[in-house]
Amino acid sequence: MPTDMGKPTLQGCPTIINAAGPLTRLSGSPLAPGVLEAMAKADTVSADMFEVQAHASRAIAAATGAEAGIVTSGASGGLLLSAAACLAKFDVARMNALPEPGERSEVVVARGQRNGYDHALRAAGARLVEIGLPEALAGAGIRDAEPWEFQSAIGPRTAAILYVQSERARPALPAVAEIARRHGLPLIVDAAAELPPAANLRRFIAEGADLVVYSGGKVLGGPAGTGILCGSRDLVASAAMQMLDMDVEWSAWNPPAGFIDKAKLAGLPRQGIGRCCKVGKNEIFGLLAALEHFLAEGDAARHGRWLSICRQIEGGFAPASGCAVSIEGAQKTDAIPVLVLACADAEQATLRRAILAAQDEPVHTAIDPFRPHCLIVNPVCLRAGEVPRLIAALSA
Repeated sequence: MPTDMGKPTLQGCPTIINAAGPLTRLSGSPLAPGVLEAMAKADTVSADMFEVQAHASRAIAAATGAEAGIVTSGASGGLLLSAAACLAKFDVARMNALPEPGERSEVVVARGQRNGYDHALRAAGARLVEIGLPEALAGAGIRDAEPWEFQSAIGPRTAAILYVQSERARPALPAVAEIARRHGLPLIVDAAAELPPAANLRRFIAEGADLVVYSGGKVLGGPAGTGILCGSRDLVASAAMQMLDMDVEWSAWNPPAGFIDKAKLAGLPRQGIGRCCKVGKNEIFGLLAALEHFLAEGDAARHGRWLSICRQIEGGFAPASGCAVSIEGAQKTDAIPVLVLACADAEQATLRRAILAAQDEPVHTAIDPFRPHCLIVNPVCLRAGEVPRLIAALSA
């Protein structure tokens, strides 16, 4: 790789060693095998984008157990489209009016699940209604949001419920799904970073979600700007119409059977609120190739590949005085194993991280927010040639 005054560059752009994991700000994951080939093959032809997304829908449905799916511009694009679908459904006039508020614009969410990414729902026109108190997180008690609080927040203006999946999310998803189902409300699940395990591709639909969003550029190994939105056929169809190019005559528009039911529409919407979230055919076929590889490789093989990297690093350097090195998740084949450099205090870990990032070849690691004295090396984005250089950096 070319260098600029000793620092590695790519055509003059500085590069890094990403040992922090598949973070978008660090350019996401390496592409899975077959992705570049699929993208190059897609580039040799032209296709109707409704047909392309209908093809993707069939593949995503088979992988997730959902009725339908589309490839989106990342998980954030999927959240915006999810909100747009829940707010407008098949009401063409409502599609055209978004993000203006309508009779139903409220989305109920647990206060402890709010995060910066829900801006995507608000951009579509949703108003988030918070319930619950994350008292355990605040150290003020043991309770979090509870099912009755979702129930109490539902009213005539409620359009959907948002659930942000994590190990700490409360209450459990099936309890929230039961409330959504009882009130005839769609349930959106933000599962952007919930892979692995591969079983999570089907889990949330099986537990009652109507729409589920995943990142395509993290562990899936798809193009960094892609994501998956899967769920109810009609909601996915509404999302697709609010993203795809709608500059077509009604009489000339014949969407693929099983993807969009034209008979349910009064007419065609204009370009939708999600038009800014479009993806091209190259990205779509690249994401589908990544999804196929993810399922074929399996959790155990994937975990073994990552664990081998962690063990190579662990055996290649001696931690500095006051620090100890270990591997967490070595036995959990449904998770990502990580190397943990535990330091005597948070200041020491922060300083060590800063030193790594300031080297001629910057190394980016992570600090565990719940254990600020722990520096984390995540193997997902490490290329084989980077491991010896990472070991040298850790040994410096």
